[in-house]
Amino acid sequence: MQRDELADFLRRRRQGIRPAEVGLADGPRRRTAGLRREEVAMLAGMSTDYVVRLEQGRGSQPSTQLLAALARALRLSEDERAHLFHLAGHPAPPAEGTARLARAGLVRLLDLLDTPAMVLSDLGEVLAQNRSSVLVAGDHTGASGDRRYLAYRWFTEPSARASHAPEEVERHSRELVADLRATAGRRSGDPVVTGLVARLQAASAEFRRRWSEHEVAVRRADRKTLAHPRVGALVMDCETLVTPDQRQQMVVLTPADAETRERLDLLRVLGLEEFPVAAD
Repeated sequence: MQRDELADFLRRRRQGIRPAEVGLADGPRRRTAGLRREEVAMLAGMSTDYVVRLEQGRGSQPSTQLLAALARALRLSEDERAHLFHLAGHPAPPAEGTARLARAGLVRLLDLLDTPAMVLSDLGEVLAQNRSSVLVAGDHTGASGDRRYLAYRWFTEPSARASHAPEEVERHSRELVADLRATAGRRSGDPVVTGLVARLQAASAEFRRRWSEHEVAVRRADRKTLAHPRVGALVMDCETLVTPDQRQQMVVLTPADAETRERLDLLRVLGLEEFPVAAD
């Protein structure tokens, strides 16, 4: 672990990010160049004290999970992320591990969008979400094991379908399997893909049946109705933007009608306000 180099790198990357790039307001009294330490800590989900100690070259060696969180918070490129791991005394993440970290450019784009958007891996792992996406669909970035795959949750957890209109469940099931088929063909022989498919077949009879039908289709554009518990039905148009290597994609949801647009505006207000509990 190269403590002094790590401390300098973290300070310079923090100071090089404008608050607006991560969805934070500049504020009239901001004196710090770039982000404050407490803002980095908030974005990375760790204590401010630990960020301070790392920047002062006296913190304990961070785990790979903490480094990944710092890389996302500081919007590091793939080369910068590898450098961060090396300075902290860890090998750089392998190709699959890197693929499970949202590309820095996509994360910056998320921060600029007011409409719900998320970054997914080609296997359906939610790598990053903006605030509007969390308000609409909940936070899915903390899932681990097979639960981090949308298809696995969809075919093994009944609650995963609760937010979709009943008349769209059949179509969505078919599209998930067809998209996974396309990925399996593109990544032929990849043990990560074959392992996921095998576990899905063992866990779900419905998945086994649909997989045997051998439908193939890459999801690009779609319209779906989400049943939100606070504001009701949201009719959303979905656009999918795919990276050149096809390993990551950004899904952007836009309201398909005026009523949905109004409900999204209401949801943003509800998400910001805290309502006091009435005393007995």
